[in-house]
Amino acid sequence: MTLIAIDAGHGYETPGKRSPDGMKEYEFNRAVANECIHQLEKASVRTLQTYSDHRDVPLSERTAKANNGKADYFISIHANAFGNGQWNDVHGIETFIHTVKGQSAYPLASKIHSDLIVKTGRKNRGLKKADFHVLRESHMPALLLECGFMTNREEKALLASTAYRTLCGKQIAASILSFLPKPHTSPAKDSSLYRVQAGVFSSRERAEQQVKKLKKAGFEAAIGTIPSQ
Repeated sequence: MTLIAIDAGHGYETPGKRSPDGMKEYEFNRAVANECIHQLEKASVRTLQTYSDHRDVPLSERTAKANNGKADYFISIHANAFGNGQWNDVHGIETFIHTVKGQSAYPLASKIHSDLIVKTGRKNRGLKKADFHVLRESHMPALLLECGFMTNREEKALLASTAYRTLCGKQIAASILSFLPKPHTSPAKDSSLYRVQAGVFSSRERAEQQVKKLKKAGFEAAIGTIPSQ
């Protein structure tokens, strides 16, 4: 059964990972990751959580957990920032796969990225390549999502809202679910009984002879009568 590693980037106290007015990036990341996990598990897809509310889990520990757990995919959720920490006009969603081995992650990354753009209506900043640790050191296909800029006033307001966090979490899960192969289901067992007629005879003697032939050949056979019209 498929196992999806879900990673909420950073931690509550990670230095510098804040909007200009003080929203911590991890607040967004964990809310989206938690919603995504909830939706996947509701659909009976197994998940592996690599983050903690109590500490900023080291990157090496995150990828080791996914590798040791033999996850099939690694998805890291983030909010973006640009410049020196001041408000600016840079905005939109971008997704990253690894510079060298990212091709295996491309199909799922492309699916999630394009679906998020459609669902959120945010600017498409593209599917890009990078040498981030979680992309490089994960043994499975890995992707990193940047769901908007904390340094853009409009997008920061979205990132801080429950509605946008829920929307992103649900859509990431929905994209994963639509991407994964559908489980094979066997056709429903047919409990009906069917009768096969081997002939109609006007003579009972001939009918009995036919029954004997059928039984000799290994078939069950019996004589029935047809009501007169």
